[in-house]
Amino acid sequence: MHIPTLIEHKRDGGALTSEEIHFVISAFTRGDMPEYQMSALAMAIFFRDMTPEETAALTEAMLHSGSMLLWNDHDPMRVDKHSTGGIGDKTSLILAPLLACDNVWVPMISGRGLGITGGTLDKLESIPGFRTQLNEVEIHNVIDRIGCVMVGQTTGICPADKKLYALRDVTGTVPSVPLITASIMSKKLAEGLNRLVLDVKWGSGAFMKTQEEAHRLAHSLVTVGEAMGVRSSVRLSEMNEPTGESAGNALEVAECVRCLKGEGPQDLEDIVLDLASAVSVSSRADLASMLHRGDAWRKFQKMVAAQGGNVDALEKMATVHRAPFIGELKATASGTLTRMDAGGIGQAVLELGAGRSKAADPIDFAVGCDQIAKTGKQVQTGDVLLRVHARTKGALFRTLDILQEHISIV
Repeated sequence: MHIPTLIEHKRDGGALTSEEIHFVISAFTRGDMPEYQMSALAMAIFFRDMTPEETAALTEAMLHSGSMLLWNDHDPMRVDKHSTGGIGDKTSLILAPLLACDNVWVPMISGRGLGITGGTLDKLESIPGFRTQLNEVEIHNVIDRIGCVMVGQTTGICPADKKLYALRDVTGTVPSVPLITASIMSKKLAEGLNRLVLDVKWGSGAFMKTQEEAHRLAHSLVTVGEAMGVRSSVRLSEMNEPTGESAGNALEVAECVRCLKGEGPQDLEDIVLDLASAVSVSSRADLASMLHRGDAWRKFQKMVAAQGGNVDALEKMATVHRAPFIGELKATASGTLTRMDAGGIGQAVLELGAGRSKAADPIDFAVGCDQIAKTGKQVQTGDVLLRVHARTKGALFRTLDILQEHISIV
């Protein structure tokens, strides 16, 4: 098959066959198809979309580009959650250990930040020593002992997605329903799951800007999941303000520790419990009890230790990674806080260094925002609306000025 011809066919609105899609993914995975050609195809898919049949074929091709986690018939039920990304979306770090307290296994394969959204792996790697790259034997060992593991893709699992994931982030092709669907579902299907809950975000801080777009993506995800034999459900979440009270890697881990102790922000706890109850054995009320008793906190500590992390650092993440300059953004008027724009905050946090503009960019674990006030709050002039953690004084003042434009008080 001639790859440029296939690219042109998709560019002109044609549908690719299952055989053509498998050919392309195999060639890309082997390195026979250069990144510039895959970038062109991804852009063609972005503009021309894919049929449900093409999306299913793409998912299957990416799934079978590598190996899968295999389980025994007598093993506990495997469950997982995936979020389409958002600002301050740190639910995975709380949900995985919570579900592991429910006598199910959570083999969570996570990703890095895409666009302005933070990545689970980036947050976890702010914990000193924490290993996100485990081989499949190590994954099974941690799961068997702890009940949950949080890792990146191994070299064997979905290598096509690993290559394409990084490429999408730097070519403007992230918000494509078929590409998002295939990326998410290939990784999740490779985990050998029985149940999956999908947290599909919409709003200024999400890839899907409208609720209608989110519905379309949710339908695509569930359709592929059910076709592959995994019981799938969806929670639609608005992402017009950040989840919880922080955005930035170490800052979000510190907030997760609070939530794991039952002391987290209510909106973060509610999302975690909603998602967990969709795939758990126990009721939402029982899951809330596990969280508030500290069961999930103890489980999280065991998982961190099992993956090489420094457990003693968990309760002092703000000092382990402390930005040199911290400044407060204060209310310039009294009234009701009506807008704390997630998209604007996400872009500011990205530019501070908490995310990547290019795939090879390093991550600054210390920078970001915390103490983010929630919309609906009554504020007085001079009240702190959030704090900015920056590497330089110039970045601090620049970010404070920019964020003023993304906050409204009436």
